[in-house]
Amino acid sequence: MNFLDVPLRTQGERSYGLTSIADFGTPLGQLEAYLQDYHAYIDIAKIGIGSAYVTPNLQEKINLYKKYNVIPYCGGTLFEKCFVQEKLDEYAKSLQTLGIEWIEISNGTIDIPLHKRISLIKKLKQHFNVIAEVGSKDQDKEMPLSEWEHEINLLLATGCKYVITEGRDSGTAGIYNRSGNVNMDLINQISQNIDVNKVIFEAPTPKQQMFFINQFGANVNLGNVKLQDVLVLESQRLGLRSETFFLGEKTWNLP
Repeated sequence: MNFLDVPLRTQGERSYGLTSIADFGTPLGQLEAYLQDYHAYIDIAKIGIGSAYVTPNLQEKINLYKKYNVIPYCGGTLFEKCFVQEKLDEYAKSLQTLGIEWIEISNGTIDIPLHKRISLIKKLKQHFNVIAEVGSKDQDKEMPLSEWEHEINLLLATGCKYVITEGRDSGTAGIYNRSGNVNMDLINQISQNIDVNKVIFEAPTPKQQMFFINQFGANVNLGNVKLQDVLVLESQRLGLRSETFFLGEKTWNLP
């Protein structure tokens, strides 16, 4: 069907309007079935937490994502584990062997000083496309608004392709409170002083996704999306759900 007036979506190899899914162990057969139908709506796939280290048939999974033009990368927790054990060189070599071209630098579980993360970005961007994440997985740890803004802008200026705002797969940390509600002051601060097309907002629940779509439009970058929610999310982006129904809608003269 192609007869409705709906918001225009970025197409092909998008630079914004991204949907980044979180893969926490999707079996190969099930993954291929999803990708066969919905790959046009998926841009990036994070192999979540440190699960890549124990994923059966990891190379086949990476190859499958690449077959459908979806960018695969490993979650930041695996990076942090390698950082703590001083195994980043081994980690980088493993990613290159697998054909993974993107790497996440985060400090969601451990506190890696900003200057150290900057140094690592400068080193790793010579061999990878770097994504950085800002914010903690600890619900009791709050960053000042000015610190969020400073970190995001500095990480982008250092060479990160995108910066992810922490939200966890539960949507109850980072840019959210324990109840899953958005920190509006933080989002307003980010939107006023940062290029939101370079920010991927982690939004694992439909309610959170709808908030960002209504706030920033159909082509907002969203992350930690569940694979089974991809089609629903694309429908939301196009105003085909009640909560986003009037997105970009013209004034109607109803009979």
